[in-house]
Amino acid sequence: MVDRKNQEKSGFSDVQRAARLSVAPMMDWSDRHCRYFHRLMTRRALLYTEMVTAPALVRGGALHLLDFNSEEHPVAVQLGGSDPKELAEATKICVARGYDEINLNVGCPSDRVQSGTFGAVLMRDAPLVAACMSVMKDASQDIEVTVKCRIGVDEQSPDEVLPYFLETVAAAGVSRFTIHARKAWLQGLSPKENRDIPPLDYPLVHRMKAAFPALHLSINGGITTLDEARAQLDVMDGVMIGRAAYHDPGSVLLGVDQAIFGDTTRPRSAHEVVEAMYPYIETQLAKGVRLHSITRHMLGIFTGRPGARKWRRILSEGASRDGAGVALLAEALSHVPDHVPAS
Repeated sequence: MVDRKNQEKSGFSDVQRAARLSVAPMMDWSDRHCRYFHRLMTRRALLYTEMVTAPALVRGGALHLLDFNSEEHPVAVQLGGSDPKELAEATKICVARGYDEINLNVGCPSDRVQSGTFGAVLMRDAPLVAACMSVMKDASQDIEVTVKCRIGVDEQSPDEVLPYFLETVAAAGVSRFTIHARKAWLQGLSPKENRDIPPLDYPLVHRMKAAFPALHLSINGGITTLDEARAQLDVMDGVMIGRAAYHDPGSVLLGVDQAIFGDTTRPRSAHEVVEAMYPYIETQLAKGVRLHSITRHMLGIFTGRPGARKWRRILSEGASRDGAGVALLAEALSHVPDHVPAS
């Protein structure tokens, strides 16, 4: 069991403050290696795991999916599921692992998620989501339980369904939601298309903040820069950034502590972040992890800078080879001019 008092002394327990800027849960991307890398760029932002299904934990015993490093705090785990009893058991497991927040996925539109009756399809059943969150809250030992949702699905009217959803689920004791400001089309669009094709409706999400001032509401979807995040924070309590934080972390995460959280310390440079990864990489390689499993998350750190193409090419071509290690990163790094400030 994690020592929450020590976490509080370390400043890791204030999840709501960290949620002012969070990095989204992204399947196949935001694994523990990615989160460790991102944490070297920001001490403050809230990091999310990939979605982990409650059945995988409770029935499948796949507890390795919850592995994370203590340096990742503040870190939230996202669960997928729709069975209250199973979600309660999964919540207990996640709390025991030391996560700072337990989040329920009510936004993923993939076929696999729909077949399991969770994800965005749950926008159609707010009372079920409320029932799930009620038992998760009871099982959470005061660790915050939250929801990430869409503004609606398919032919639903977001102006009607979203306020009803928020009101119904909030009545179960949930006070924090992250809203992806797009509908999800469960029929006719792929998960990738659902990230881009349904139009964004920021004004609707802003109206929800006005309608539910007591709730902590974060906005997600289409936000790619810190300037855009700051503009959203004039209205919203928090901003969640996904793909931009992954593909161009140098622009989004380097300097976020200063721009969003008001830190006065100097941010690390991109070069310093890469070099700070070396001990972690050496430790993981000694455990049998392949270099590519780590460096695939690092390819975008120099996006838009001189040498970025050579950096990506060297890592993409060499990291999967037997024996590849830190020397490969040092070689790739030598082709990127140093002392280029983060944008």
